[in-house]
Amino acid sequence: QQFNRAEKIGGADECFKSLFGGDKFVCFACLFEEMITPLQQIFDREKLTAALVAGLFGQALSTYSSKSRSVPGWAYSKSCVLICGLLTGVSQEINYVIGLGTTAGLALMGRWDNARGETVPRWEEHGAGATRIVSRFWALGLTWGCGWLWSRLWLKLWCSERRELQGLIILSTLGVAGVSLGTRGVSWPGGPRPRPIGRKPKWNPGRRAKPSTRWQFACGERSHQLSRNTPNVQLTGEEAGRQVWYYTQDEEKTSPHTVEWFDPSINPNASDRIFRAKQLDANPEKILTIQKEDPVFSALTKGLTFYQRLQCEDGHFAGDYGGPHFLSPGLVIAWYVLGKREELLNQAQRQAMALYYKNHQQADGGWGTHIESPSTMFGSVLVYTALRLLLADGFDPENDASAAAALRFIRTNGGALYTSSWAKFALCLLGVMDWEGHESVPPEMWLLPEWIPFHPCRMWCHARMVYLPMSYLWGKRWVYAHAENDELILRLRQELYIEPFDSIPWRQTRSLVAPFDDYSPIHPVMKFGQIVLRLYESSRILAPFRRYVRTRGVRFAAQYVYAEDQQTNYVDIGPVNKVYNMLVAADDSQRPDAPYAFDRHCLRVPDYLWIAEDGMKMQGYNGSQCWDTSFFAQALVESRLGDEPCYRDCAQRAFEFLDKTQILSSAKAQSSPAFPYEQWQQRQLAFRHVSKGGWPFSTSAHGWPISDCTAEGLKSVLAMQRGLDCIKDDSVSVKRLSEAVNVILTLQNHDGGWATYENNRGYGWYEWLNPSEVFGDIMIDYSYVECSMACATALRAFIDAFPSHTRSSEILLALGRGNTFLKSIQRKDGSWYGSWGCCFTYAVWFGIEGLVATGEDPETSRHVQKACTFLISKQRSDGGWGETFESCFDKRYSDGPSHVVNTAWALLGLMAGHCTDINAVDRGMDYLLHAQESSGDWPQQGISGVFNRACGITYTAYRNVFPIWALARYHSYYRPKMVLANTAPSTPY
Repeated sequence: QQFNRAEKIGGADECFKSLFGGDKFVCFACLFEEMITPLQQIFDREKLTAALVAGLFGQALSTYSSKSRSVPGWAYSKSCVLICGLLTGVSQEINYVIGLGTTAGLALMGRWDNARGETVPRWEEHGAGATRIVSRFWALGLTWGCGWLWSRLWLKLWCSERRELQGLIILSTLGVAGVSLGTRGVSWPGGPRPRPIGRKPKWNPGRRAKPSTRWQFACGERSHQLSRNTPNVQLTGEEAGRQVWYYTQDEEKTSPHTVEWFDPSINPNASDRIFRAKQLDANPEKILTIQKEDPVFSALTKGLTFYQRLQCEDGHFAGDYGGPHFLSPGLVIAWYVLGKREELLNQAQRQAMALYYKNHQQADGGWGTHIESPSTMFGSVLVYTALRLLLADGFDPENDASAAAALRFIRTNGGALYTSSWAKFALCLLGVMDWEGHESVPPEMWLLPEWIPFHPCRMWCHARMVYLPMSYLWGKRWVYAHAENDELILRLRQELYIEPFDSIPWRQTRSLVAPFDDYSPIHPVMKFGQIVLRLYESSRILAPFRRYVRTRGVRFAAQYVYAEDQQTNYVDIGPVNKVYNMLVAADDSQRPDAPYAFDRHCLRVPDYLWIAEDGMKMQGYNGSQCWDTSFFAQALVESRLGDEPCYRDCAQRAFEFLDKTQILSSAKAQSSPAFPYEQWQQRQLAFRHVSKGGWPFSTSAHGWPISDCTAEGLKSVLAMQRGLDCIKDDSVSVKRLSEAVNVILTLQNHDGGWATYENNRGYGWYEWLNPSEVFGDIMIDYSYVECSMACATALRAFIDAFPSHTRSSEILLALGRGNTFLKSIQRKDGSWYGSWGCCFTYAVWFGIEGLVATGEDPETSRHVQKACTFLISKQRSDGGWGETFESCFDKRYSDGPSHVVNTAWALLGLMAGHCTDINAVDRGMDYLLHAQESSGDWPQQGISGVFNRACGITYTAYRNVFPIWALARYHSYYRPKMVLANTAPSTPY
């Protein structure tokens, strides 16, 4: 039609000029006209048009639905899809049998790979994806062949002359065109949000009670000795990094290191003073012999000297990784419904947890989702219920003012019917809510064919591993056995609801949620799916089929839960599925370890609990040991002080910890029940990615490698082996380093970025099926700027150390694709959105370092310079940088008071980008110097971490590690080259 109109105004050239606004497309227009003319002579014009549209539709659908990292990156470009689509349209005259046979032949040469969520050639190793040239051509041919088949189907349906089919074809074509023409990939985080958080948390001022100083800390081998091991119930896996708190009856000892009072109205973030006081008492200060009249050097050495005293016996650095309020109530509910067993939660732990809840209650009576969140129904209903279970009459709204205030907040906002689905699930287990009030979590979904577009194995592993035990418990409608005659449960049924419990129309309440809890509203597609599931559940016709598949689904879920327990030495991936897996273990009598499963779970509960001046909290993981230690190791190497006698022992112990923490690499790890599950057949059954050789976020026993944790572990080991004389350069062999590189390479997504635990196995539309109202972007494993930078810098460090390695060409290819991805998600203002830290300063540091590692020259790169300009524009008048958690929640920069961690991140980014604004960097350094305390510590300020867009989390180690790192880089690299010599600094080792 465009060319027909063009004939009236002077031909195709004029048409293209009007469309594209210039003469540069004239040659292309002429070329296209010359190409189309002979084709018009062969084909009927209408038929040719339909064939071309069909070709474009087929290739776009096949390419943009492909999850394969084996397909070359250029094949995903719009220009390649356009050319291939046109050629596909022209080739529709090919015999259908030939096209189908060729595609079927290619498909038969492949196999389904759960670890990657894609079809790979049979000759490739499981979990690795196609890495050879011949394999890439195979993957490309299969993608193009599927595109040809889709286009053929489109053309056949279009030519059927049935109006309804043609309408469907038009709608599907428009949908595919919309996706194809979209300017952003699925990993683009979007923002800013149309609905900002708006509300602010508020606490009544005043000191809160502190936990007893009789709590003692133990780690590593000592922590294993303290656990109640029996011949059949023993801790397994590598012991390095395990950290627990235990209560003693010894008299409280006075410490010269005061544990300050906690007052959330001043700062809801605890400063981790109890742990730090104990470590400072146990580790005397070491004096550095080198002295310089240099304030930066003095601050650096003072910071290093202080922080090394916090190092644990096994070499790792520990710290508070709490923050979310919704984690420990699940553990309290499990303790209650399983008979209030002391081996699960003892009296001292229960008292310390109740103290934590009371200390964080806000002025309106509620609790937030996390410590800096305004009150939510999610946090308030769960914490109120936990306090009632822990204290019973000691937290009775009839005679306790704080309990009455909490209940008033809950009832004012509609009662427990308006809490989120995760809280409703916990209430159903307790018997305080009817199962009819919770949406379906059918266990038979695990029985779906793995190759269909939606399967739970394609979900992000954290979501998958939470909904796994949920599906078992929901499928059995598991409920507290004594709910109907337990007086406290009956009281809760009265307190939590406005209307009488027995008169609530439960099915009609399933979708109710308080507006301020509704961060990720349920999508219409998911609402429709929930309606279908309700009909499925209530259908009498389907009852026999439902019973059959329900039984098989529950059994599969139980076996999968057992596999997760074994692969993680009963730690499990996180605290939510830890609690629910424990309930499954207590209920499932068919497990191979059935008589001892619950007791083995109980041994690992202390791994998640942490004591600080605000009480006992359940951490978001079993700690951040490997993560924090790897950052410190790199900072120590950049300081060039690691070989000094004062710091040598610290460096060696940190290296020994990192050595032991590489997953399934030590003798103890390989003797654990997790090791047999690394065989590809076992990984295939449990949908697990390759683990051996990776590094975890916490401990080796945890067993889940993460891309950026593996990368930071690899970088730390390389830096220490190559940069410190006190570390042997072959302590961690090249073979083990290569295994880490393999994990990193296999985790690169098809868009060039890196995911977290696994590849992106699903699609963007999976978020339409997100059943959780309180968390965003949890359904698939996206590519992130943080993971991509970490992996790119690790690969760059490895290839610099071993330039002739057999996988060097693959590494260079991965770096090129990573560079393209990092540029694709950079915002117009030069920033990146941070998904795992608060927020833009964090992500911009990662983005700059990632671009430099993937080949950008910081002196000339427009993307690096834009990022540096963004950081400088956000510098505050006192020289520092500061962001609040609202940046993460709202996806827009939220300026806050200057923060030592944000300032350190910004400075690290500016120095990595060779910032020429020396004054801006110096002002940032001055802020860090003035913020440092006389002890060498820095103050604990606002929350630094985030996950799932909407929940903050604490990293108390950050206030030390990153300022030390920034000072080290400034002193060792930036100032000698940029400030003193006024030249570009050399890249840190």
